[in-house]
Amino acid sequence: MTIDRVWAMPNRFTFSIKPIAELIDRYRPAGLSIDPFANNSRFAEITNDLDPACTSDYHMDAEDFLQQFSDKSVSMVLYDPPYSSRQVSECYKKLGYTVNMETTQNSYWRKQKEQISRIVRPGGIVITCGWNSGGIGTKYGFEKEHIRLIPHGGNHYDTIIVVERKLEDGL
Repeated sequence: MTIDRVWAMPNRFTFSIKPIAELIDRYRPAGLSIDPFANNSRFAEITNDLDPACTSDYHMDAEDFLQQFSDKSVSMVLYDPPYSSRQVSECYKKLGYTVNMETTQNSYWRKQKEQISRIVRPGGIVITCGWNSGGIGTKYGFEKEHIRLIPHGGNHYDTIIVVERKLEDGL
């Protein structure tokens, strides 16, 4: 596994940060790529964002978006969800959605990870962005290949990028 650190200025559009965009290009496999939290990003072929003001292809809850795909049909998932329950709550409230325990507990991310595990083909890639290095995880049939720490300096949280490959005998 490769672990590296590359400094970059923070940007709420995660994939526009140069060392993150370069990592995506480095690991991009042939085949279908999707992004369930795309905002206005076009790094994936099929994009989704709950916010209808975004230019994504779909405007659905991420779990519902992921459920549309057949088993083992996706080559790459760009997974940049809200990093904390506070961020989930703020996003849902801003869009007029109900915030409850289901949207602010670990089950919110667990259900998405289950769907990602189901739809990613063996050998496929998931690139996860967050404040920790957990990624999707071995529990769901993934092995870490690369961790990139993006320190932003000052009072900004670092962004941690985890590149994982779906194992042949994964879920």
